[in-house]
Amino acid sequence: MTDNLYPKLLAPAQLGDISLENRVVMAPMTRSRAGEGDVATDLIAEYYGQRASAGLIISEASQISPQGKGYPRTPGIFSAEQIAGWRKVTERVHSEGGRIFLQLWHVGRLSHSSVQLGGQLPVAPSAIASDGQIYTPTGLQNFETPRALETTEICAVVDDFRQAAVNAKEAGFDGVEIHAANGYIIDQFLRDGTNQRTDGYGGSIENRCRFLKEVVEAVIPVFGAGRTGVRLSPVFATFSMSDSDPVATFGYAAELLGKLGVAYLHVIQLGDEGFDYGALRAKFGGTYIANGGYSAQSAEQAIVSGEADFVAFGTPFIANPDLVARFRTNAELASFDPAFFYQGEEKGFTDYPPLASS
Repeated sequence: MTDNLYPKLLAPAQLGDISLENRVVMAPMTRSRAGEGDVATDLIAEYYGQRASAGLIISEASQISPQGKGYPRTPGIFSAEQIAGWRKVTERVHSEGGRIFLQLWHVGRLSHSSVQLGGQLPVAPSAIASDGQIYTPTGLQNFETPRALETTEICAVVDDFRQAAVNAKEAGFDGVEIHAANGYIIDQFLRDGTNQRTDGYGGSIENRCRFLKEVVEAVIPVFGAGRTGVRLSPVFATFSMSDSDPVATFGYAAELLGKLGVAYLHVIQLGDEGFDYGALRAKFGGTYIANGGYSAQSAEQAIVSGEADFVAFGTPFIANPDLVARFRTNAELASFDPAFFYQGEEKGFTDYPPLASS
């Protein structure tokens, strides 16, 4: 088989300011293998290096500050040691000819006092707890009711995003993706189910999008708009996330991001809830990365039809470090073991063999 099987998906393409070898994006996936001090390790460098044939790797989410941390053993990007750890990763990926963005992360209310400095409560736009439980160093615990950020505190969180981007640049990343999806802090500000503020960051859609706008405006000068992406998840409902009018809310957010000129909009497309992702893409008007259970065949069709410019693949990359080569040769995909998604060190992480030796 040749590249003619998927001529659009496997063809070189421009993404913002970066030339990529193909339109296959490795989606960010939490893997919980960071070392002491939430530092990316040599094992993590090996993991990403194995997958460097992706047109673009978007790293697992990396907390921008101690306050932004949610789960044990997730890497950060706020200390000198963390910068050095991530530099090993970027050097390995670049040595393999790959490109990699760092995903900037603050979990907001989806944290726990047991992982916060001084045992403080997590922060959020409003003091509304999520349903469910969170993994902590002592096992599963119920989510706590977070402390609502004071208006005067918000600028410091925005600056944490900016500084994290500065640190990512020092670590050698090609760009950054701002994580505004999956129920984390920016998503919490966007939706009226989690944002019940009465100041300039709550109420109207414009006000609820203000935090997102300020974060993007703070990050863009670091890498440039052409190396800054944003991820959204309009119908994501886990962690008791909700919005009374997601079409209006996320349509406004997409249009805003288009005006800011970010390199791409990365959207998690879940299920068939009647949400019009085509309309969302039109509101944005720029490069669109679709994410949501695509195969090579459906990804090719999405690009051909104009549904997407790039397609992100998550779990297929776990068991198939050479996913692009398998697409190119139409080879069978290996199966992943979910028991080792978040534990196991090299097991279920770097021990999946490439096609030639499988």
